[in-house]
Amino acid sequence: MNKVNHPFWVIVNKEMSDHIKSWRFIILIGIILLTCMGSLYTALNSIGASIKTDDPDNSFLFLKLFTISDGTLPSFVLFINFLGPLLGIALGFDAVNSEQNKGTLSRMLSQPIHRDCIINAKFVAALIVVGIMLFILGFLVMGCGLIAIGIPPTAEEFWRIIFFITLSIFYVAFWLNLAILFSLCFRQAATSALASVAVWLFFSVFYSMIVNLVAKALSPPQMVSPYQMISYQKFVLGLMRLAPNELFNDATTTLLMPSVRSLGPLTVEQIQGAIPSLLPLSQSLMVVWPQVTGLIAATVICFALSYILFMRREIRSR
Repeated sequence: MNKVNHPFWVIVNKEMSDHIKSWRFIILIGIILLTCMGSLYTALNSIGASIKTDDPDNSFLFLKLFTISDGTLPSFVLFINFLGPLLGIALGFDAVNSEQNKGTLSRMLSQPIHRDCIINAKFVAALIVVGIMLFILGFLVMGCGLIAIGIPPTAEEFWRIIFFITLSIFYVAFWLNLAILFSLCFRQAATSALASVAVWLFFSVFYSMIVNLVAKALSPPQMVSPYQMISYQKFVLGLMRLAPNELFNDATTTLLMPSVRSLGPLTVEQIQGAIPSLLPLSQSLMVVWPQVTGLIAATVICFALSYILFMRREIRSR
């Protein structure tokens, strides 16, 4: 007898096929591929100029392929920070409302399929597509860099890049879940897409301006103690880290630049006696653990809200 596939994996395969064959995914992956290759080209051209005698990151030359640029194009990390949310939004803004408007959602629920299988499968299918795409891009950059510079990555460099790609998947998953949430909140796909893009623009452009205005309004006088100044700086950093792109930027900077030892202000007592050396991978992961936890928590919260809304949603046949 032929083995019957579970309905969950049937829906996952169907959603993955729909994503890969859609023109919006093909266009978006083409844009991301071209921009990443452009950033790799600028990194290869400027990698020689980035090597300095007093730079502690020279021992991790392979990681510079992801972080340096000559100024004409942003680095690979900045492109993922900017275009990753668009990828998640494109895969999730019409996940539910388009099928409900077409009447296919009610037909699917009329089958012997649990309701939670549908929302779970839509998220897992889009996440698999995102994960495969980001790992292909990451290994493509590593392969081209290996051919160009002729220096293979060390084991620590390889695992730092793997953790960076994994963190990028969580970052895109947050925007994917946010888009799925808006597809449940709004009836029209265009409205959910505009709402998702509006949130992305708010955190990418306007949120830092608002935080700067708040920081300027609450700035302490010049004659304050160092501990009060550090508390003020920690408050401003806490506000900035409410934005998911800031969490992603802090985490990737620490993972791909081992010389970064702290992401916040330090006192003289904390700096005194510290040995100026590169952090091992385990210590870098401990530094970025709050940022990683924040991204995962934001992703889980968005998915939980989407799950609750979908389970309580009344879906009728047209």
